[in-house]
Amino acid sequence: MEPWLAAHLPVLDLALDAVRAVQRAAARTGRRAGAADPAHLDPALLDPARVDPARVAAGFASDRVLALDGQPVQGFAPLSGFFATADGWVRTHANYPHHRARLTALAGLPDDVGRPAFAERLTELSAQDLEDRAADAGAIVARVRTEQEWRESAPGRAAVSGPLVRTRVRGPVTGTGACPPGGAPLAGVRVLDLTRVIAGPVATRTLALLGADVLRVDPPEPAEISWQHLDTGQGKRSAVLDLRDVRDRRTAQDLLDAADVLVTGYRPGAIEAFGLRVPPGTVTGRVSAWGDAGPWSGRRGFDSIVQAASGIALLEGRDGTPGALPAQALDHASGYLLAAGIVDAVALRSDDGLGRDVAVSLARTAAWLLDLPGRDPVHPAAATASDSGTVTHAGVTTARPVLPGYADYPHPAHPWGTDAPDWRPLPGQGRARLPG
Repeated sequence: MEPWLAAHLPVLDLALDAVRAVQRAAARTGRRAGAADPAHLDPALLDPARVDPARVAAGFASDRVLALDGQPVQGFAPLSGFFATADGWVRTHANYPHHRARLTALAGLPDDVGRPAFAERLTELSAQDLEDRAADAGAIVARVRTEQEWRESAPGRAAVSGPLVRTRVRGPVTGTGACPPGGAPLAGVRVLDLTRVIAGPVATRTLALLGADVLRVDPPEPAEISWQHLDTGQGKRSAVLDLRDVRDRRTAQDLLDAADVLVTGYRPGAIEAFGLRVPPGTVTGRVSAWGDAGPWSGRRGFDSIVQAASGIALLEGRDGTPGALPAQALDHASGYLLAAGIVDAVALRSDDGLGRDVAVSLARTAAWLLDLPGRDPVHPAAATASDSGTVTHAGVTTARPVLPGYADYPHPAHPWGTDAPDWRPLPGQGRARLPG
């Protein structure tokens, strides 16, 4: 067998388990809605043995297989990565312009500083001080820790608390709340996607694959990173609304009132702070970096940052120099776990009429990976994804779906922000354009 996602830690096992969680949830919902008939639901989706490790590896390393006119993309900006400090290492994330500006200000440097000068400056600073001040400033910096340090820390202890997927009952549905019979497992389900980067978009892309009408809505600034949208936007539509504008905020509320599912990457209370009200019967899905408990629950973070803080980076490095997993596996696994929880919550709502909150965190997924058996400190290099795991449309090469029974997504990513902010009509209805 090829060394797919080979690493010190058992990344392939994590990936396969996360994908099979979606597979099981989709099969349960398909059977419940009468979609298990092979005419509606490919039998391959029901068979755990049909999950292809090569396809899963390509899907989890999607940013590495992504190519534009045959050219790979650069996944991290110049000021994102590992940097030596006066007393250790830190990992930074500066892919978005506002994060870069906060980071350079934190280091007392001009915003146009290059990587060499930035790296030299950080050798004069304390790793812990950088991490602490970054949290206060809204910059993204994590001190690189050992696994033991993380496990013994307050945020590390909080990360292992609770289930991988936390589900709580919200309230009754105002409409019927039923799963439409037949067709794809999520046919007729409307998903409002307010997520960015990887984990949340992977979850909503999976819901679209299973038949949901997924509308992603972003603010006009900052615009999503173009290649990132191409990597995770398949099967969805993309609209832009400025919630500071009264008319756009009214449109967003109308969308939310008509949605079955809301998926966000915001911290608790953020949606309400925008002036929006989430109906009690809505299924909500949320992904966070550090979870809802512990001293880091309000902090920003990304997959690479969680790897650095949790001890994964030092396990995957060599001779005290930190390294990284062969894919942003915490993001992808969390995305599939969230999708699985949402699929189950939608199905349960059709039985009891109750909305539910579903939540995952990258730190909890990291704890799962760290606890899995099968470490291999002398592993071979991870295998490169084969062409069978990719598909090309109009010069854009992306990973194929990881779920068996699906050769491709319903359609490639639409250009960012180019769709109307409305829902597609349900069967028997006219166009579902919203008022306002």
